[in-house]
Amino acid sequence: MMKQNIDIVVISISSPILVGIYRDKQLHDTISSDGKTSDILPLIFKKILDRYNIETIYYVNGPGSYMAIKVAYIFLKTISIMKNCNLRAIIGFELNNRSPIKALGKKYFIYNQNSKQIDIEFLSNQQIEPFRLPNSLIDLEYSENGLPNYNLPAV
Repeated sequence: MMKQNIDIVVISISSPILVGIYRDKQLHDTISSDGKTSDILPLIFKKILDRYNIETIYYVNGPGSYMAIKVAYIFLKTISIMKNCNLRAIIGFELNNRSPIKALGKKYFIYNQNSKQIDIEFLSNQQIEPFRLPNSLIDLEYSENGLPNYNLPAV
C-alpha cells in the first residue's frame, strides 16, 4: 500500500499539544494530547510515520516554553533529516489570533504590530486565546530556516 503525502503542523508550546495533518494544504486530521513534549511527540510521530510520507513539517518556534521549543526543534529537525522533508517555523502569534502568550509568572509575550517585535509585559487576569491549527496552509506565514526563536523573559 502506497503512503499518502502530507504536511504536518505541530503546536507544542502549550497544553494540549496539537498536531495537524494536512492533505493538499487543507486540514485533514487533528491529534491532541496532554503531556510533555518529550513524551508525546515520539508517540504521535510513530503513528504518523507508519501511515504517511511527510513533505513539510511546520512547528511553532516561539515564544513560549523554552524547553518545549528546544525539544520540539531537536526532535523535528531529526525527523526532517531522516525523512528528507522540509522543516519550517511559525511564530506562535500566527496561531492564537495575536493573543498574549504566557511567559513566566504574570509576564506575557506580546506581539507589537507596529514594530513586528515581541515584547514582554506584566499582565494580570489576562484572557489568553487558545492555539488553533489553521484550516489551510496556503496563507500561513512561516520561516524557511526552521530555527527556534528563544525569547527568554528576564527573571
